[in-house]
Amino acid sequence: MAAIRRAIGLMSGTSMDGIDIALIETDGRSEVRRGPSDFMPYETAFRRQIEAGLGDAKSIKSRSERPGELSAIERELTRRHCDAVAQFLSRGKLDKADIDVIGFHGQTVLHRPLEALTVQLGDGRMLAQMTGIPVVYDMRANDMVHGGQGAPLVPAYHQALAARIGPESSRGKPVVFVNIGGISNVTIVCGASDPIAFDTGPGNTLIDQWVSDKAGIAYDAGGAIASEGHIIGEAVERYLTKPFFDLAPPKSLDRNDFKLGDLGDVELADGARTLAKITAAAILKASAYSPEQPSLWIICGGGRKNATIMADLNEGAASSGARIVVAEDLALNGDSMEAEAWAYLAVRSLDGLPLTWPTTTGCSFAVSGGVMVRPSK
Repeated sequence: MAAIRRAIGLMSGTSMDGIDIALIETDGRSEVRRGPSDFMPYETAFRRQIEAGLGDAKSIKSRSERPGELSAIERELTRRHCDAVAQFLSRGKLDKADIDVIGFHGQTVLHRPLEALTVQLGDGRMLAQMTGIPVVYDMRANDMVHGGQGAPLVPAYHQALAARIGPESSRGKPVVFVNIGGISNVTIVCGASDPIAFDTGPGNTLIDQWVSDKAGIAYDAGGAIASEGHIIGEAVERYLTKPFFDLAPPKSLDRNDFKLGDLGDVELADGARTLAKITAAAILKASAYSPEQPSLWIICGGGRKNATIMADLNEGAASSGARIVVAEDLALNGDSMEAEAWAYLAVRSLDGLPLTWPTTTGCSFAVSGGVMVRPSK
């Protein structure tokens, strides 16, 4: 019987709004006991600093390069993750000795799967030393070494969660986990078969950029701005006919692969409404790659709080008799799921279990990954 380990997962996603942190107890296989979670937001100034660093990252040719301000950003980002762990342990009345491992994602600043190049800022050795807890980090690189795209990695955890959902919910048909972060991605779970996973298109990134550029607002809270707008059909068509949508999975995106220029000169609300429609329509296109029509779509990530996106998803899924639910409807946590996944993946990494499969990233065979570092005495 595999050992149960207590693991913390740390995730800073493409929305760049802060650090999600979660605790689980798991054997890295079928046993998952979800614990507390928290969120440490970035203030606007640091978020802007990361955004500026994305420009520096464009010149990176090898994973170790840190041009411009990226070295300074990496140190500050790692320090903030250390602070997040310290606060989390304090609030939970936990000692570092209670934690077996930290799964550390870091901040993606460049993702070029066709060049086998992905860069996540975050110093795993520094994190281990400052927290006094072993850290597993850099979990995407080995997948790319073996021909994979390095993303997505969360499907391993989605499959474990799907096994715990009663058959009455799935009706024995495929279950789709959807994460609407900066970029949207899906995992199609078909029983015990290897999961199918891929990025579907823009999630919140374009909406966030749009309302920020037009109105100086960080994001469209609840989809309120979009709810007052109209869909610009020509813009939807421009986005959804891009070559990316003709690619068979596995496939993954960089947050800069879709741009606002295709939206055109439209009003604030109309732009937000159109982008919400694009996000939902791109997600629902994923059903074309399921062995049979999914019965249940489980929505996670910040995008599930955008009522306009959710309404479009419900309308689209209803035509096939599928059901849309948010993670919380199944006693899951749509905010902390990716952080939980990174904790789960860290435990799998310690045991040399696969993190990715040919059906999730395109790697040549199921591979493990990650670098484990222990704090020095």
